[in-house]
Amino acid sequence: MPSVQSEELKTLYKGWVAALAANPSMELDQMRRMFEHWGDVTAEPGGVDYVEVTAGGVPALWATPKGCVQDRVLLCTHGGGYVTGSMYTHRKVYGNFAKVIGCRALIVHYGRAPEHVHPGPVDDVVTSYRWLLDQGVKPQHIALTGDSAGGGLAITTLLRARERGLPMPVATMPLSPWVDMEATGKSFDSNAEKDVLVSRDIIKVMAGTFLGEGGNPKDPLASPLYADLKGLPPVYIQVGGDETLLDDSQRFAERARKAGVDVTVDVYPDMQHVFHFLAGVAPEADDAIGKLASWVRPKLGLG
Repeated sequence: MPSVQSEELKTLYKGWVAALAANPSMELDQMRRMFEHWGDVTAEPGGVDYVEVTAGGVPALWATPKGCVQDRVLLCTHGGGYVTGSMYTHRKVYGNFAKVIGCRALIVHYGRAPEHVHPGPVDDVVTSYRWLLDQGVKPQHIALTGDSAGGGLAITTLLRARERGLPMPVATMPLSPWVDMEATGKSFDSNAEKDVLVSRDIIKVMAGTFLGEGGNPKDPLASPLYADLKGLPPVYIQVGGDETLLDDSQRFAERARKAGVDVTVDVYPDMQHVFHFLAGVAPEADDAIGKLASWVRPKLGLG
């Protein structure tokens, strides 16, 4: 049974869906302001300092827990369908990640669609990654994570970095990743009544906005489900069992394993999209973050 606390995320999502249904022509700015409340359900981690920075020209936010190891970095990409979300909506959730892991987190505010269509967002994240390397952070001391669209970016950033001859980071941890622009996963049907936020129709609208006119939904840098995954670093995926995007995680993991990638997938029963937002509130989120930390700390050389 899901915890009582986990209902807080469902309540938030139901409110958004109701607002969008009541105002189907909602202006983009209004929608973005609504999504700025994503972090309202997340507990403040405490003992974490936040400083805005420009990472090679890309806005970003450092989250630095007191007493953390300064030269280990979690590069974080926020969700929001490539259209909404920001480094501010995800400040607390990735602050919690950084505190549990014991490293710094760099939360990237990549350009969002429709102002910045594909491949703008992935190029922004690769620019931030290159900036970290230029700052002297070793690639084996960098891990990636991201949620939803940002979970896709936590994979496509690796592909783009590989294209450009950059060294691979040590690991990536996609959360509820969106890896198929065409929304062909069976869970869009089987979980349609369980997932209170993400539907096939919403995914297709956001995909069209992100790809831009004439964009290819099977471009591996947009839909990494179709990418050549050989040579990628270890991957740890977490996803909610009630998500319409469940099959995105499972199909990607299957393809990655066939390509020889070390892949771990944890499905959390009864959980909604990016349930990690309940960090410090719901036991499922805290358990998930603890498992991510236990998995990635040795890879970052943190014991």
